[in-house]
Amino acid sequence: MSRSKDIEYLLRRGVAQVEKEADLRRMLVEGNKGEPLRVKLGVDPTHYELTIGHAVVFRKLRQFQRLGHKTVLVIGDWTARLGDPSGREEARKPLTEEQVNANASTYLEQFFRIVDREQTEIRRQSEWFDKFALGDAIKLLGYKTVAQMLERDDFSKRYKSGIEIYLAEFMYPLLQAYDSVALRADVEIGGTDQTFNLLVGRELQPSFGQASQQILTVNLIVGLDGVKKMGKSLDNYIAITAPANDMFGKLMSLPDHAMRIYFEALTDVSDEELNEFEQKIAEGTLNPRDVKLRMAREIVTEFHDGQAAEQAQEAFIRQFSERKVPSDIPEYRLSAPKNIVELIAEAKLAASNNKARELIRQGGVQFLPTGEMSKAERVADPEFIVPALDGAVLKVGKRQYIRIRA
Repeated sequence: MSRSKDIEYLLRRGVAQVEKEADLRRMLVEGNKGEPLRVKLGVDPTHYELTIGHAVVFRKLRQFQRLGHKTVLVIGDWTARLGDPSGREEARKPLTEEQVNANASTYLEQFFRIVDREQTEIRRQSEWFDKFALGDAIKLLGYKTVAQMLERDDFSKRYKSGIEIYLAEFMYPLLQAYDSVALRADVEIGGTDQTFNLLVGRELQPSFGQASQQILTVNLIVGLDGVKKMGKSLDNYIAITAPANDMFGKLMSLPDHAMRIYFEALTDVSDEELNEFEQKIAEGTLNPRDVKLRMAREIVTEFHDGQAAEQAQEAFIRQFSERKVPSDIPEYRLSAPKNIVELIAEAKLAASNNKARELIRQGGVQFLPTGEMSKAERVADPEFIVPALDGAVLKVGKRQYIRIRA
C-alpha cells in the first residue's frame, strides 16, 4: 500500500474513535517536526497471560510503527497495584509488587510477538511515581473534581447502584494521565473502555506546558460467548500463547455474528472481501462455516504461522467433521481403576473436583472405551470408575482429550 493508503487504513480499520482526527491525520501526513510520533500504550500486568483481545491494540501499534513512528510501552507497575476500575462494577483487588513484576516479564514476551522490539521504548511508572511525594499526589488530584470523575460510565453506574467506589480508584485515571506527561506522548491508544482515561491525559498535558496528545480507540472484540467483551475474569478468552489447534478450535466456536469484528480486528483481509463474504452468506451461496474456517486460519497464522494454521484446520476437520479423535492428544498413565472426578482434576482437564463434577452434570464428559468417537459413552455419574483400559480415551468439554495408558 502507498503511505496515504497506510494512513487511511490506520485511521479506519477497527477504529472506534479518533479525537480530533484532522489533527492526527495532519501529523501523520506532514510529520512531527522531523521526529517520529511517540505513540503510548499502557498495560497493567494483572495476569500472567494476554488474550488475543489485547492483540487488537498491539496490531494498531504495529501499523504506527510501519509508518515510522515509535511505540512507548508503559508497564503499569503502580496502577496495577491500585486496580483499574475501567468497565468494572466492583473494585479490583490490588496486586503485590512481586506479582506485578512476575506478570510483566511474561507480558513483554507476548507483546513482542506482534510489535517490533527495535521501534519500542519500554518504561515503568515506578521511574516517576517512586519519586512522588504526598504533596505531588494531592496536587494531581486537584486537576479533577468528584463530579467530573462520576461522569465516567462505570463510576456512574456504581454510584447510582450504591456500590462502593474507593478514593484510590479515582487516582487511577490521573496516574495514567500523568504517564502521558512523563513521557511527552504525542498519541495514546487503547480500547473503548479506556476512552475516559485517555482523555484525562489529553486534558492534563497542557497544565504541564505540553501539547495535548491525540487519542485513538479501537473496537473491543467480544469473547467466545459472542456477547461480553473478551476477558480472563469471564473465562471467555483465547490466550495469545494458546497452541494452534486449541486456538483454531475456540475460534470455530465463535458465533457467526462476531466474525466480522474478528476479521477487522485481527486480520488484514480487505473490507471488499469481507463485504463479499457477507453478501454471499445473505444470498445463501456461501456457507458461514467456510468463512469461519478462513477467519480461524488467518488469525492462527497471525500468532503462529501458515503451516501451523493449515495443520490446525486439518485437525479440526478430522475431529469435528469426520468425528475422529485427534491424533496428538496427551497420554495419561493409569495403573488401577480411578474415580472419574479425581482423574479429570489430576489430569488438569478441570481446575478442581467441583469443576469436574459440574462438567459431568452438564453432560460434557465422554468415555471412549475403544478410543473411537463412534463408541463414545456419555458419563452422567460422578461416581463412575474409569477402568485401566489401555487405549481408551476420555473427552472433557469440546476440545480436551486424554488417552489412557494402562
